[in-house]
Amino acid sequence: MVFAGNNGRGFVKRGSIEVITGSMFSGKTEELIRRLRRAQFAGLKIEIFKPSIDKRYSGLRVVSHDEKSVCSTPVESASAILLMAGDADVIGIDEAQFFDDSLVEVCEFLADAGRRVIVAGLDMDFTKKPFGPIPRLLAIAEDISKVHAICVRCGNLAQYSFRKKGGDKLVELGERDKYEPLCRECYKEAVARKG
Repeated sequence: MVFAGNNGRGFVKRGSIEVITGSMFSGKTEELIRRLRRAQFAGLKIEIFKPSIDKRYSGLRVVSHDEKSVCSTPVESASAILLMAGDADVIGIDEAQFFDDSLVEVCEFLADAGRRVIVAGLDMDFTKKPFGPIPRLLAIAEDISKVHAICVRCGNLAQYSFRKKGGDKLVELGERDKYEPLCRECYKEAVARKG
């Protein structure tokens, strides 16, 4: 696809994959919303998707912890994104860790078709293990942004999402009532005390 630039010359639309990752409360969704709004301001058509299981703030909106939000389409599976992306120039995907590995192929297909794909999601689960398709997306992304929260116990940069209460299920939705961002040292201490 070729667009006319400001100087009358055309430029080729190139696809790409961008990944915004980090712990809970690090601003991933806020950054996703910021990038999507900038694209929209530039006159690009955007579509935003999120997993249908994420209803914490809203069933139909992507909402950051600081209450910024945009309309979104909840989907059951990554393949539904292909069916619903339409002719969007920029596709945003929030809470990507909740999708299965087919999300990687979906993102590759969209980027190969000239779309800009912006994905936000946790890189690690509450046990510090790589989470869902995020590691594979990091490997193929043109751009990676690792954002950090602030450790609620010592004030250093936090990169871990510590589960304060709840079971051992991998996916257990919650907010500050169940999770807190911690640095490496505070995470080790919290796990030792909880164990």
